[in-house]
Amino acid sequence: MNYSAIKRLSLLGLLVLAGCSSKPTSQAPERRPADVKSQINQLLPVKVSDRQAWTEALFVAFNGQGIDPSASNLCSVIAITDQESGFNADAAIPGLPKIAWGEIDRRAGKLHIPSFVVRTALMIKSPDGKSYTDRLDHVKSEKELSAIFDDFINMVPMGQKLFGNLNPIHTGGPMQVSIDFAEAHAKGYPYPVDGSIRREVFTRRGGVWFGTMHLLGYPADYSRAIYRFADYNAGWYSSRNAAFQAAVARLSGIKLALDGDLIQYGSDVAGSTELAVRTLGKRLDMSNSAIRRALEKGQTQDFEKTDLWRQVFALADKNAGKRQPREMLPGIKLESPKITRNLTTAWFAQRVEGRYQSCLTRGN
Repeated sequence: MNYSAIKRLSLLGLLVLAGCSSKPTSQAPERRPADVKSQINQLLPVKVSDRQAWTEALFVAFNGQGIDPSASNLCSVIAITDQESGFNADAAIPGLPKIAWGEIDRRAGKLHIPSFVVRTALMIKSPDGKSYTDRLDHVKSEKELSAIFDDFINMVPMGQKLFGNLNPIHTGGPMQVSIDFAEAHAKGYPYPVDGSIRREVFTRRGGVWFGTMHLLGYPADYSRAIYRFADYNAGWYSSRNAAFQAAVARLSGIKLALDGDLIQYGSDVAGSTELAVRTLGKRLDMSNSAIRRALEKGQTQDFEKTDLWRQVFALADKNAGKRQPREMLPGIKLESPKITRNLTTAWFAQRVEGRYQSCLTRGN
């Protein structure tokens, strides 16, 4: 064998060995904080005031949670924040006093307490020197209202009777993140806590930290960001689970609400989706208990690894003669005292998608 042939074989051997290695020989250098902050500032909408403070809040959230500050990820958080608050950490809500009194009257009614009794009790002075009635009549933001209810629950005897220890303000801050979610994921929060995690949610820094975690802090193999936006509104993996429900409905002939809730969480009673899946038990060769165990993984990525997921979609694909969607916008009507129009999760996701695309354009 001549030298040229040997050389070609040696080169081929090196290429084969290189192809077998899945570990890159070098990694892209980590981006400098100044470069990331510059990109965030560029991606923020022109209307945003106090750009440095918002840039810092986003940078800390991405850096502290180890999330890739790609244009797509940054624009996802920016789009949600723009949709939920217009980058106002303490936005005023029109008609909030009426909403607040309505919630108080609703709870009083359930306990058969006359309205005049409640209003008389609320005429006493609160910790800030004003009466609760006066504060409620002039409340402008959710942050204010949450603080009033906290004082009300702790200071007024009737507060405990009406609300127990449950503040009726469930979401808040610039990204309208769930208070329960923030309290459950408070470990690793990088800022000094001002009294409570609830209060932190209503700040720029806390709202962005927990909102970013809720939006991007879980693995999901979606083809488009819009499905994450829907999940942000409806709950982790709701878009994936809605597609599973659609497949089950097609196979079983049972109409289901495509809401992403596979079981009745916190209850052993089988819900509509679980009952529909049970009708497929023989075709799937799965017992009711095996079906339940699989459905209980519906709030994790592991659900996609279960026999139930694989077999349902294998049957659905065969039945339809084509691959069925593995992702779908949930069909959920949005309900809140603050919402006066007929809105849905799909509407929310599409609105955020529009802001997301505008953000990406600003980065070009």
